[in-house]
Amino acid sequence: MGKGMSADKIDLAATLRLENELEHKLMQDPLVIEGMFWGVPRYGHPEGEVYKHVQEVLANIDKLDVDPDTRAKLRLIALTHDTFKFQEDKRRPRNWNQHHAVLARRFLERYIDDRILLNIVQNHDEIYYIWRDTVVYKHPERAAARMERLLDRLEGEHQLYYLFFKCDTQTGDKNPAPIKWVEENFPGIIPVVL
Repeated sequence: MGKGMSADKIDLAATLRLENELEHKLMQDPLVIEGMFWGVPRYGHPEGEVYKHVQEVLANIDKLDVDPDTRAKLRLIALTHDTFKFQEDKRRPRNWNQHHAVLARRFLERYIDDRILLNIVQNHDEIYYIWRDTVVYKHPERAAARMERLLDRLEGEHQLYYLFFKCDTQTGDKNPAPIKWVEENFPGIIPVVL
């Protein structure tokens, strides 16, 4: 068992209330299982293990008034977005090819070929980095270049990206300031209340 692994056997299918065949397939993969049980309480994630964070994200998705296809996409992103944190290389300088979101994308490519959905998984934290570059570090040029790249990768699916960001960020003890900034500065979205 790795760092933060639960000694108790948790039924992930029941705990996460899996809804379709793909979700069940993902939760049977040993890498996903290991990733779901990884984690200790830390800033932004006082809940500890990844599966507990995913539970919170899924509960937020449940609050949205969206069509079944959008709901299924949001759930798939939620189930995979942080699952590979246990494999992330955080040494300095950072190897961004070993970022947990890149690892999640590579894993999910074995199951789906939806390029936009894969791009959202890979870039789910990017808008946070853009907010940080803009507001915290005061690097507007770098933030603008990052925003342009992100918008290109989303290919018009701004609302789906925003919905996941909001569901992901309104968990644990995460800073709510990026949500407000995104709702005021991200093009092509309709803000929602959870």
